Amino acid sequence: MPELPDILVYVNALRDRVAGQRLDRARVLSPFLLRTHDPPLESVEGRRVVEVGRVGKRITIGFDNEVFLVFHLMIAGRFRWSAPSGRPPGKITLASLAFPAGTLVLTEAAKRKRASLHVVADRSRLAEFDAGGLDVLSADLPSFTAALRRENHTLKRALTDPRILDGIGNAYSDEILHAARLSPVVLTSRLTGAEVARLHLAAKETLSRWTERLRAQFAERFPGPGDIAAFRPDFAVHGRFGKACPVCGTKVQRIRYAENETNYCPTCQTGGRLLADRSMSRLLGADRPRTVGDLE
Repeated sequence: MPELPDILVYVNALRDRVAGQRLDRARVLSPFLLRTHDPPLESVEGRRVVEVGRVGKRITIGFDNEVFLVFHLMIAGRFRWSAPSGRPPGKITLASLAFPAGTLVLTEAAKRKRASLHVVADRSRLAEFDAGGLDVLSADLPSFTAALRRENHTLKRALTDPRILDGIGNAYSDEILHAARLSPVVLTSRLTGAEVARLHLAAKETLSRWTERLRAQFAERFPGPGDIAAFRPDFAVHGRFGKACPVCGTKVQRIRYAENETNYCPTCQTGGRLLADRSMSRLLGADRPRTVGDLE
């Protein structure tokens, strides 16, 4: 799922291309995409875009009649930008917005369609899509500490809970925890003040660094569907199971659950201890390795 750096790159790319543009035609090709009926999607046709923004992981496009399109890309939703005469890709196209300068196409290359579009008729209604999480990039340490300690969860869950922190998902939470040298399963109530400060700094620096890197990468072109990805070759741990940690050289480990996995470095983050993986525990039982030394 696109996270804060990816969403901000999309917002910048869209702002550069559609701000001030008139929307000539809006089409929805998937019956699963549009989740509202009033106002109708046609209410934005012929109107000019006055702003492009975000609410959490949702992308918003506002028009001069105070109607907003609110997109949630979920896991596989992606935007494409094509020339006015370009043809959208076949079965994966969910919607298209035709502007004089080009066409914005929403695609979803997955069997299960999860992406959504809401059409809302008042700016105040955008608050309905705000889960209330703290904006990490602008948050000071006391605000970050208060948000983190409001409930007692594992750090992995706290970082990815949109009610606590805004815009962080599976990938960047792994990168933040590695940078902060903290275990993904430690409880927020057990963190020291120094550890919270380290996590706060790691979160701001990780998100800022990747946002700037992606902005520079797509300064001259619109990000393609393969450019907004859950795995990046320059990540430290996320998606790098079995590969060497760039800091200490230890093999990156994982905890698998449902459709996701958490990646971490046992040397940098857990004092050499291997965290229990449910599937591995079932398979190996008492023979499951418990320390880095057991892997050798």
